[in-house]
Amino acid sequence: MSRAPVIAVVGPSGVGKDSVMEALAARAPGIQRVRRVITRPEGEDGEDFDRVRVETFQKRTKDGAFALHWAAHGLLYGVPKEVEDLRCHADAVLVNLSRSVLVQAQDVFGDLIVISLTADPEVLAQRLSTRGREGKTEQARRLARAQTPLPDGLAKVIEIDNSGPLEPTIVAILARLQPERA
Repeated sequence: MSRAPVIAVVGPSGVGKDSVMEALAARAPGIQRVRRVITRPEGEDGEDFDRVRVETFQKRTKDGAFALHWAAHGLLYGVPKEVEDLRCHADAVLVNLSRSVLVQAQDVFGDLIVISLTADPEVLAQRLSTRGREGKTEQARRLARAQTPLPDGLAKVIEIDNSGPLEPTIVAILARLQPERA
């Protein structure tokens, strides 16, 4: 049985990863989203995720519940092993990943497509301020990391600027994922 590719959506905080993923899944029914498991504290929302305590996450890691897991921004993130079941029944599987785990993700999933979202620094600053999840110091830290390059050795990367309206971003991504055949 063939497995669908994993599409990793990456980019700096505030670039619109969750909005892009939601719109892609809505426009292309064969694309399924994977809910990450995160040790994000109560009261901090954002993407659609499964909130767990650190102890629970560590136990799940020890029990082999994750296909991929990592630490970033003082939190623990995991992609449940169920991603492999989704890959058997979807055209593609979307997951929000950290740039720091892309090479590991390529090793784990094999068929990995990276959608690298960018945006103008002023746009990122405005979006971070508007969402209000982080204080000024953390916002500045996240903005400083915005220009972190992707690791070398990735097989397929689609770079998209998401500074403007969402619709042109989605059209551009879908065009690159499903190019017309001559």
